Amino acid sequence: MISRRDFLQVSMAASALYGASGFGNWARLAAQQSLTQDQLLEFETFGNISLIHVTDIHAQLKPIYFREPEINLGIGDARGQMPHVTGAAFRKAYGIEEGSPLAYGLTYNDFSALAKTYGRVGGLDRVSTVINAIRADRPDALLLDGGDTWHGSYTCYQTAGQDMVNVMNALKPDAMTFHWEFTLGSDRVNEIVEGLPFAALGQNIFDAEWDEPAELFQPYKFFDRGGAKVAVIGQAFPYMPIANPGWMFPEYSFGIRDENMQAMVDEVRDAGADVVVVLSHNGFDVDKKMAGRVQGIDVILSGHTHDALPEPVLVGKTHIIASGSNGKFVSRVDLDVRDGQMMGLKHKLIPIFSDVIAPDPAITALINDQRAPYEAALSEVIGKTESLLYRRGNFNGTWDDLICDALINEREADIAMSPGVRWGPSILPGQEITREDIWNVTSMSYPNAYRTEMTGEFIHVILEDVGDNLFNPDPYYQQGGDMVRVGGLGYRIDVTKPQGQRISEMTLLKTGEVIDPSKTYVVAGWASVNEGTEGPPIWDVVENHVRNLGTVTVQENTSVDVVGA
Repeated sequence: MISRRDFLQVSMAASALYGASGFGNWARLAAQQSLTQDQLLEFETFGNISLIHVTDIHAQLKPIYFREPEINLGIGDARGQMPHVTGAAFRKAYGIEEGSPLAYGLTYNDFSALAKTYGRVGGLDRVSTVINAIRADRPDALLLDGGDTWHGSYTCYQTAGQDMVNVMNALKPDAMTFHWEFTLGSDRVNEIVEGLPFAALGQNIFDAEWDEPAELFQPYKFFDRGGAKVAVIGQAFPYMPIANPGWMFPEYSFGIRDENMQAMVDEVRDAGADVVVVLSHNGFDVDKKMAGRVQGIDVILSGHTHDALPEPVLVGKTHIIASGSNGKFVSRVDLDVRDGQMMGLKHKLIPIFSDVIAPDPAITALINDQRAPYEAALSEVIGKTESLLYRRGNFNGTWDDLICDALINEREADIAMSPGVRWGPSILPGQEITREDIWNVTSMSYPNAYRTEMTGEFIHVILEDVGDNLFNPDPYYQQGGDMVRVGGLGYRIDVTKPQGQRISEMTLLKTGEVIDPSKTYVVAGWASVNEGTEGPPIWDVVENHVRNLGTVTVQENTSVDVVGA
C-alpha cells in the first residue's frame, strides 16, 4: 500500500497519471479560519468525468453536531494506517492546524469548544447546494449514494424510510447501494426499490434459495460521461444476516463475493468500460483487502465505517475514497479517462459547515414538509445534559454510557449491553435533550430492550465474539460495528490476542467482585437480532431515564482496560 508521503511524491512527479487531492488549499484556508462557501466549493476542474459521493447519512435531514472517534484501532497490517489514526496524530499526518475548522471537522479534540465556534455540520439542503454547484461546473456529474440512508431518525422510522426516499429522490442520485435499508424488512425494501428513479446496485445481493443474483438489484450500471464509458458496480454490506436480523430479509443472502466481483469487473471491461468504480458498503479495511484481490477497479467509494479522509488511499492502482457520515461531508472526484483507461484523478473532501453553506431553499421546504407532521413530538424537551454526548469510539461513548445507565436503572439489571453502532449525532454540554435527539441514537426496527439472565461464562463468550469481530487481523472477519458497550461491568482486553484470549478480569462494578463464570447475572440490552425479543422500545427506556434525571451528567468511563493498542 502506498503511503501518504509516497502518494504526494508520485502526484508531484507524475500528476498526469495520479492527479492530486484538493486538500492542501483547503488546509491553508482552514488554518486562516476564514472559510466561505466559495472557498469550500473551490475546485480546479480536472479531466472529463466527475463523481459525487455521499454515504452513511443515517436519515439526518437537518444540521447536527458529530464528533469523530477518539479511538479507532487498526489491527495487523492496518495498525497505524489510515483511517486508524485519530486526534493529534491525524492532524500531524495531514498538516491540520489545531483549533482550525479542519481540526473540528476531522478530529475529536476540544470538540465542544470548537463546535461553539464553527457550528453544526450537514443538512441535506446544504448537501444539495454543494451537489448543485458541482453539477453547474460539470452538468453530467454522477451522484452516488453509498447506503445507510433510509435509517436512523424518528421521522425515518415513522414513515418507514419514505422521508429519506423523498428527499434523496429530489437530489437525483444516479445509483445507490445498501445496508441498514434492509432492516425495514424485505417487503418494504422491495416496494421502495421498485419505484426508485435511479439504479439500485449490489453485485453481492443474491437470492438465498437459489444462490443466484437477486433480480431486483443490478450488479452494475453503465454511464456515458465525458466521452467515456463508466461502469459503477454496487457492493452492499456483506454481513447483513450476521450484524442485523436475517429474519427480516430471509430471501436475500450477501457476502463479500470476491470472485463474483472479479467476474463483474471483467464483464464490464469486456463490454467496453473505460473506468470501473465500485460503490461500496464494505467498510474501509475490507475495501483495502478487496482492492488487493480484485484486479481492474479504478476507484472504490467506501462506506460503512464512517471514515472521513481528506486524501485517497492507494492500493495498487485502486484509489479508495472515504466520505464520512451523517451528511457531514461530500466528496468530489474528478477523473481523466482517455484511451480506454484512467489517466489521472483529483479529489476533494468538502465539509458541510452548515453556517457557511447556504441551504437550497427547495430542499429546505421539502425537508420541512417531511418533518411537519411530527414537529411537536420531535421538539419535546426531555431533559438537559451537562456532558458532551457522543457515540464514536471502539469501546465506549457517552451516549452509550447513558443508554446503559438507563437499561440498568429502568430494567433493574446488574449489567447492560448496548450495540457498538457508529451512527448518531452528538449533543453539546448545556444543550436540551429532545425526543429527536434520543431517537437519533436509538431508532431502528428491532428496538426492544430485553431483560434476561446470563452466566458469567456466557457474558465472556459474548465479549470475546464481538472482540473478534472488531480485532480479527483479517478484515474479512471484521463483520461490522465497534465493541459492544457495557454498563455495570469492567474488563480488560488485549487486542493482540486471538479469539478466546482477549477478555479477562471481568468485574461487577457495583460490588467490585470478579465475575463468576458459573453465577447468573441479570442483563439488560437492546437491538437483539433474535426474532420475538420482548421488552419496551429502547427510546422509551432512555426517555424515562432522562426525565427522571432531569439533568444528565455522564461520568468518565474507565471500566475498560485496553492492552496492546
